[in-house]
Amino acid sequence: LFFLQNMKMVPVPEKAYGTFFEGDCYIILHNKRTSRGSATDLHYWIGKDSSQDEQGAVALYVTQIDDALGGNPVQHREVQGHESETFQSYFRNGIIYKKGGVASGFKHVETNMYNIKRLLHIKGKKHISATEVELSWNSFNKGDVFLLDLGKVLIQWNGPSCSIAEKSRGLALARSIRDSERGGRAQIGIIDNEKDSPDLMQIMKMVLGERRGELRDAIPDTKADELQKANVRLYHVYEKDNDLVVQEIATRPLTQDLLQHEDCHILDQGGFKIYVWRGKLSSKEEKKTAFSRALGFIQAKGYPPSTNIEVINDGAESAMFKQLFQKWTEKDETQGLGKVYTTGKIAKVEQVKFDTTQLHARPELAAEQRMVDDASGDVEVWRIEDLHMQPVDRKKYGQFYGGDCYLVLYTYLRSGRPHYVLYMWQGRHASVDEITACALNAVELDKKYGDEAVQVRVTMGKEPSHFLAIFKGKLIIYEGGTSRGQTSTPEPAIRLFQVRGTDEMNTKATEVPARASSLNSNDVFLLMTSQVCYLWCGKGCSGDEREMAKMVADVVSKRDKLTVLEGQEPAEFWEALGGKAPYASEKRFQERNTHYQPRLFECSNQTGRFIMTEVVGFCQEDLDEDDVMLLDTWEEIFLWVGKASNTQERNEAIASAKEYLKTHPAGRDLATPIILVKQGYEPLNFTGWFNAWDPYKWSDGKSYEEMKNSLGDVSAISEITVDLNNINLNKRNISVINSTVSSTKRASSEYKTHFNHSDSNSYSNSSNYNSSPSPMPNGEGIYSREVLINKTVDELPEGVDPAKKEYYLSDTDFHDIFGKSKHEFYQMPKWKQQNEKKQYGLF
Repeated sequence: LFFLQNMKMVPVPEKAYGTFFEGDCYIILHNKRTSRGSATDLHYWIGKDSSQDEQGAVALYVTQIDDALGGNPVQHREVQGHESETFQSYFRNGIIYKKGGVASGFKHVETNMYNIKRLLHIKGKKHISATEVELSWNSFNKGDVFLLDLGKVLIQWNGPSCSIAEKSRGLALARSIRDSERGGRAQIGIIDNEKDSPDLMQIMKMVLGERRGELRDAIPDTKADELQKANVRLYHVYEKDNDLVVQEIATRPLTQDLLQHEDCHILDQGGFKIYVWRGKLSSKEEKKTAFSRALGFIQAKGYPPSTNIEVINDGAESAMFKQLFQKWTEKDETQGLGKVYTTGKIAKVEQVKFDTTQLHARPELAAEQRMVDDASGDVEVWRIEDLHMQPVDRKKYGQFYGGDCYLVLYTYLRSGRPHYVLYMWQGRHASVDEITACALNAVELDKKYGDEAVQVRVTMGKEPSHFLAIFKGKLIIYEGGTSRGQTSTPEPAIRLFQVRGTDEMNTKATEVPARASSLNSNDVFLLMTSQVCYLWCGKGCSGDEREMAKMVADVVSKRDKLTVLEGQEPAEFWEALGGKAPYASEKRFQERNTHYQPRLFECSNQTGRFIMTEVVGFCQEDLDEDDVMLLDTWEEIFLWVGKASNTQERNEAIASAKEYLKTHPAGRDLATPIILVKQGYEPLNFTGWFNAWDPYKWSDGKSYEEMKNSLGDVSAISEITVDLNNINLNKRNISVINSTVSSTKRASSEYKTHFNHSDSNSYSNSSNYNSSPSPMPNGEGIYSREVLINKTVDELPEGVDPAKKEYYLSDTDFHDIFGKSKHEFYQMPKWKQQNEKKQYGLF
């Protein structure tokens, strides 16, 4: 991830991924594994306040990067607030938009930053965005979630029209800010009903002032409906006598043979999205002008400037593009469950494996990209035990138990310097205290390494690809239990593990219920009994998958190994699983056998318009109980209905599925089977599409109310320190030393709010709290510390360079704060200067 500074590409710190400044432009390079090696997506993101010069420069950089990568990446133009679902899928906890940009002082996300005052407007159920808005009641409405961030306290205000999913996603974002930016030390308060939360409302009124008048009504989402998306048209675009000629050649349903290799084409998906397809034999000039032609097309059609653009290359089409055609055949596609291997001079099997190592080993691609290296660094693992870190035996590395929390420190060298990634793995059955202790210990460990570690919160079952890679094919997830030496709970006599992966970089074994219904013909399973360890090989698994399962088997069991092919199981095998039972046996449609990948959508019938939101890279966690979800596997349509879903949406579910088929751009068969599935009663042909399906999720998983209650009673927020200096409320400056708000729920509790001038660091601040520091310089270009420390760009005196606040301190103040002279300070390495400036509030 890069942003543009002075027209140059600058890497964004990994801690700041997901935070975007509205005045900037960004470039995102994303690599993912496919059965053909790897696929690259190249996005450029345009902030709503970015300049035309920056937008032009970032487009030029994207063209240059595309050239350097041989024209293989799929290119995307993303505009703030209108990002593609692929882009949004990279940031599972949501996207945060911040005001300002580089020109006004770029500040990255930092752990343990408390001197913050901001109001975030959170929108979305599946794809979350949080926009920094004016600190005013005028920013609120009845239908959305708002988060008042005061550093040590986060107050989540839920509009009366909010759904459970919106509240849950808002809480997930609040917890993410607490854990990643505040090291787990901030407290979260939730307002579901203002009358039930008088104390939290009192704090909000102190920051925002008294509310006058009614709140605005909920603002409906302006998403494209399926009817609009179905209106696909294919154009031939070329220049004639210096004029851009746009010639329509086909409408829905589109066929692959319409795309001519000598030409460039534009595919218009009803103004919702514009695709530019670049033929292999088209001229270099035509390929270079793809984006500009798309922009010209948007203007000619009168579409909004925020319309999403995707530029793709002949032979490297994205799944989204292929699915707009009635049928798509790969040049080297094979039939059945076997892998597709590209033909050429390199041996077939070697071609697939070569691509993986190439992706991780090429520094020109891997530089500054999140978690992209060859996974050859050093790994250290600790378990949280009695709220402290306990080293894990190296022989047990890669084995994670659902009843524990772990810290995993990954160290790798780049440009001769060590870099750190700190994973916080949270077991599904770990206690709240252990999860909190995990975050706190992570902060302490991060400090030990100069606050340089990238902290990654990993939820059990959703481990990122790099996490898999660092354990070299031996990552094993046990459903429950603990790896502690002294445990009173005996291990189960029979255990079953689902193994997925083709090499050391992508293999994971997940424990599933030890019963026949857990099996899946596409995978390899390990069945551990007291006598033997069976390697059950489904008909759809490959030789590579079987080899990786053998490696895992040697880790989980020291007993004799017995390979069993599907359909040739001995009686003892079924006996260990409690008898035979139906299990998922249909082909899993992946890139290796068909162009069509299963797709999951959230369905909505807002105001009579059929709207669907796709969930890219879906898993079981994406099924929320207040949703109606559509799973399209091409051969059938599943409708999953959550227990708490809207009555109207439940009643119209079948009609929605029919509408989906009717409006599908590929001209789908209207006789495709539609299967209605209810939460808690999912059939095997549905659960088989999800990796490591947990049948007990609905009974064991936490609801929104349970997550809310786990935060503790509001009276636990006993000490709230807020810096309200220079906040302008009702056209006047407020300076309050100490206000006490009594609780109506618990009269014995006191809520003391200290409005201090910036004093969150270790230097001594002896200024009078009742007097505002003078912004006038004491000498030529010299200012008092009070007007420089912990100040936003807007709060700084005119003429002060936000990137060099320390320069404007007097020599006495400078030495008092940093313990050294300015000359000594500027002799230090740049990174040390930045760390000290962060420490003392001058970054």
